[in-house]
Amino acid sequence: MSLDDLRKRIDALDDRIVDLLDERASLADAIGQLKTETAAAAHDPERERALLARLEQRVAQQGGHFPPSALRSVFREIMSACLARQSALEIAFLGPVGTFTQMAAQRGFGLAARYVECATIPAVFDAVERGHARYGVVPIENSTEGGVTFTLDELFVRDVRIWGEIETNISQCLVRRGTDLQGVVRVHSHPQALAQCRNWLGKNLPSAQWVVAPSTSAAARLAADDEASVAVASRLAAELAGLSVVRENIQDRAVNVTRFAILSLTGQDRTGSDKTSIVFSLKHERGALRRALTHLENAGLNLTRIESRPHPEALWEYLFFTDFEGHALDPAVTDALAALDLEVGALKTLGSYPLGPHAQPKAAP
Repeated sequence: MSLDDLRKRIDALDDRIVDLLDERASLADAIGQLKTETAAAAHDPERERALLARLEQRVAQQGGHFPPSALRSVFREIMSACLARQSALEIAFLGPVGTFTQMAAQRGFGLAARYVECATIPAVFDAVERGHARYGVVPIENSTEGGVTFTLDELFVRDVRIWGEIETNISQCLVRRGTDLQGVVRVHSHPQALAQCRNWLGKNLPSAQWVVAPSTSAAARLAADDEASVAVASRLAAELAGLSVVRENIQDRAVNVTRFAILSLTGQDRTGSDKTSIVFSLKHERGALRRALTHLENAGLNLTRIESRPHPEALWEYLFFTDFEGHALDPAVTDALAALDLEVGALKTLGSYPLGPHAQPKAAP
């Protein structure tokens, strides 16, 4: 077939795809109307999850030409657009526009959702607590620098729950108004971003002052107003601020992944592949931590993370943020948490939610 013939066939297929998308949107509208009449929730995450899993399995079994890795992104946008016709989801995120958090939020909820920009991590929690947004997205852990302290501290004192997680590869860029490293006096960025690039900055800009900003996008805006400043931010943040990317991938570790928490006032049902996050404090007794963890071990729970933070209300006391596989409604988890509650000073379940893609249990060879 000639090039023109192939292009005509693609055009015809595109026309069919558009017609099918319109038919799908019509059916989604009908479902939305039924949900309104029955007072059912417009957003059904379990339905979305099952649909994506089914389609990914179908593509994998067919072994066709369309890349399975792209299927989730395509259908996430289709579902997002259909849902927006019923009632747009409102998603709060750490802004301004161009942050890695915004990119993670769009990866999780699609472009058709309505995004609420928040200046700080506590402001994202506020938006969810006050009902200004259905969900909030905040960074919770980085593979290079560990837990995001602002998020952990808020989780302990707030009434919101972790509803889900999104993992995103992070590529840090050095951006500024110029095109080289000459005359740099200040480096602006979020504390996590600065820490992820500690060695690179120390080697290449040893005399520059580090200036903490609320977010990487806010840092880019600050650098745009100062010829002697640079920022550590994303390429998107640089483009939005009218800056040049002087260096790419300046993070100290090539593999640099941030886990973002999706916040909500409600929890999720069991999926069979879940994670539970808790935080607890300990009594001042010898072996207290060992005894606490023994309850989880005896229940056969696989711990995936444990991190300590200073207790905000008690000097020299600590909180232990812990993740393990399983749902709070699983009998083994329920029993373990009941036993743990009797052992520790205070215990709070932060949420049970589906495991992220990189945390899925690996099948035996």
